[in-house]
Amino acid sequence: MKNLIKTTLVTLFLTATGTAMAQIPQGFYDSLKGKKGAELKNAVHQLIGKASVLDYGSGKGHTWEGFYSTDRTDNNEVIDRYSNDTRYFGNKGEAVTGMNIEHSFPKSWWGGTKNQAYQDLYNLMPCEQKINSSKGNYPMGKVEKAKTDNGATKVGTGYNNYMLWEPADRWKGDFARGYMYMATAYQNLSWTGTQAGQILEDGDYPTLQPWAYKLYIEWAHADTVDKTEADRNEAVSRIQGNRNPYVDFPNLMEYVWGDSVDYAFNPETTLKSGSYNGGGGGTTTPDEEEVVYTATFTSGDGGFTTTDSRIWKLDKKYGWKASGYISGKATEADATLESSDIDLTGYSAATLSFTHAVNFAADPSKVLTVEVKGDNDSEVVNDKTTWPKGNSWKFNESGNIDISSLAGQKIKIAFRYTSTTDEAATWEIGKLTVTGKRKAADGINRTTVTTPSDATRIYDLNGRAVNPDTMKKGIYIIGGKKIVKP
Repeated sequence: MKNLIKTTLVTLFLTATGTAMAQIPQGFYDSLKGKKGAELKNAVHQLIGKASVLDYGSGKGHTWEGFYSTDRTDNNEVIDRYSNDTRYFGNKGEAVTGMNIEHSFPKSWWGGTKNQAYQDLYNLMPCEQKINSSKGNYPMGKVEKAKTDNGATKVGTGYNNYMLWEPADRWKGDFARGYMYMATAYQNLSWTGTQAGQILEDGDYPTLQPWAYKLYIEWAHADTVDKTEADRNEAVSRIQGNRNPYVDFPNLMEYVWGDSVDYAFNPETTLKSGSYNGGGGGTTTPDEEEVVYTATFTSGDGGFTTTDSRIWKLDKKYGWKASGYISGKATEADATLESSDIDLTGYSAATLSFTHAVNFAADPSKVLTVEVKGDNDSEVVNDKTTWPKGNSWKFNESGNIDISSLAGQKIKIAFRYTSTTDEAATWEIGKLTVTGKRKAADGINRTTVTTPSDATRIYDLNGRAVNPDTMKKGIYIIGGKKIVKP
């Protein structure tokens, strides 16, 4: 039998939450208690507006030495939020070839004066030179018609036909909270130039124009604080002595510009970025450096041969992730290849999905079945086990199989090949990827209560905005109606 070999992409989506612990000094935010709206923003400005910034440029005590602490991975790679290029640090303090020091909040907006804002690490990040040039001095916003797109940063026209730049989804919240920081820490500056006038207003409040802060609040809710962002906040704080409170308190933006401006802020009780060690009920997900376990595919009955295995780890922002290729050979006409345990303990939902799979060249006698087995051999089996003649195959119309009935268990994924003509086969299962988020510690599935719109935002009976991930038993107000959470 002659088989056509194609690549299969398998993705397992899991529902979860992780956390990131903010090392906030005791009493650091006490001055914010009881304040709201413009008064709260002014109090934040007074708290964070003075910092011990590094000198600008390369060398000891300069920006690039700061980047070595704030934007370097464990394998010495530069974290570039503007491009997908891979570059590595040299000696501490040395500039990295092909990269600039980028002012996310452009220095031209205050006239380019080399003041504290010019040297503030919360606003400075390493950036690939070409996209830095394309980004120019444009405001950050949603690009509707891109003129430049390097896969990580778009530049083009958007709101009110302004020229804008837009970061990748994984960094939108980071940059949004950075812009909120700059509009607060430096609200006393005078803004100059066309681009500054498109996004900023002179004065202490609101400083950001409504179109901008509404969009940034939306982005910040969609892309919550993760370990990479929390770690950077800590690293910059150790250098400068101040903090970005919009990272420490993910809901602070609502009390400054959003739906809670009429309610007093309390740093002691409001939502904080949680704890990677399991406490705090935080809003973030684990980082990619934490290895969880190794999963190996082995033959269940001697009918398959394969030597491939992979490392399953936690990936920043996206939760579980595994990658690699499984090269299998069916030595019999009835053969099974099965994974080792994949632990779904602590998950409330899971979905297994395929893109295109193997095409057994117009031979309906060849069958590939994919099974997901849980504890006690409970199974979910795909509903299409045969290959349509002459076509590639996938599970069903949506390409997904709901395996939520197995959430909370240790599962195995099994690939079973059978042939009515007793012929063996050689093929690739392909790249296997697992992504998702853990279930919250309080038992609430994050995906069942999404970040609400203004019409559905959640409040407690004291009128305070509530993050859905931290809701406990009680009565809440959603869309003007009282809702009981059991």
